[in-house]
Amino acid sequence: MAVYRRGYQRYQGPLTGRWSRLMVMPRFAWERLFQQRLLVILIVISMFWPLACAGFVYVANHLDLLPAVGQSGASRLLQIDADFFLVFMNAQSVFAVILAAFAGPSLIAPDLANNALPLYFSRPLSRADYVLARLMVLVGLLSPVTWVPGVLLFTMQSGMAGWTWFSENWRLGAAVVAGFMVWIVVVGLVALACSAYVKWRIIAGGLVLGVFFILAGAAEMMNAILRVDWASMFNPAKSMNQIWRALLGAESNQGLSTGDCAGVLVALAALLLWVLERKLRPVEVVS
Repeated sequence: MAVYRRGYQRYQGPLTGRWSRLMVMPRFAWERLFQQRLLVILIVISMFWPLACAGFVYVANHLDLLPAVGQSGASRLLQIDADFFLVFMNAQSVFAVILAAFAGPSLIAPDLANNALPLYFSRPLSRADYVLARLMVLVGLLSPVTWVPGVLLFTMQSGMAGWTWFSENWRLGAAVVAGFMVWIVVVGLVALACSAYVKWRIIAGGLVLGVFFILAGAAEMMNAILRVDWASMFNPAKSMNQIWRALLGAESNQGLSTGDCAGVLVALAALLLWVLERKLRPVEVVS
């Protein structure tokens, strides 16, 4: 229809709910991701450590299965405490990064390469909604390998140890959920920013891993040059580990402040959001 005739009228009918619109993209993205055999294999491999931890929890609560000679020493070693959950979280956080590096680049890069953003933003969908929908894809993908098995381990331990243990250690379960959710958001924003910055999927996946390796190497270099320990907070993994220790009530890392580590992660998230804001434009102006 010719524009000068002014016969076009915008849609005036009812709109679906905001969350209904947001869930469209995650639903199709999950379906597409789980059709990839390598991704399924990575998820299965990431479940080995939670299963091993579940076996550890069972043995720790059934010391009578051990020989009588070794029960006294095993009771001191087989403790389900903050250190146990910290080791579990450190291991699963690595799998979260690997899965994000594999799945994240396929979320935004194809839309930019095929110039599909105008089609998205011509609907009742803002840039914030678009980023949130893509982030929800990674939250749904990484949750089954992070906080979900952590909650199951905490529930398993609470059921075996009884109400007294739960009332004294409930903060461990809350710390696992809160700590992993923060890590998922950080890793997800890194993956989305790399996907938006580099349109080639393989290169974007390598860039996701490179961000964590480069920041870790730069932090260690600063520590060596300045002969300090506080530069480790610029390593996202070390900063997240310190926050986990504070949430779990474990012994703190020397030279690191929980507040400083949280500030670094907030600054990193703000930088990644700025990259997404700059790259996700419905119209690209080339000068």
